[in-house]
Amino acid sequence: MLREELRQITTWGDRHRVLIARLGILFLATLVIDVIGAVLVYLTERHATGTDIRTFGDAFFFSTVQLLTISSQIRNPFTVGGRLVDVGLELWGVLVVAGSTGALAAFFLEAD
Repeated sequence: MLREELRQITTWGDRHRVLIARLGILFLATLVIDVIGAVLVYLTERHATGTDIRTFGDAFFFSTVQLLTISSQIRNPFTVGGRLVDVGLELWGVLVVAGSTGALAAFFLEAD
């Protein structure tokens, strides 16, 4: 069983190209979502009282960490718009994990 799994990984074919394309699309879409999320968080939080997000760098750090870990040391957004963006980033993070898992599972389950 393990030998078969290793053979599937080391043999390059159309299935590999499909897997790389799917994962690449998820990666690029996540980069776009990260930048959009950072812009929206910055615009909604920069003037809020008590927020840790003052610069675009803070907002980009916050959105990236939310996508990667669903948590950060920066306090949660204070504004309604910031909170909606935060929830959207967290949902996207979960969807990307599910999509990546699905792409990998499809790769291993497809017959030769």
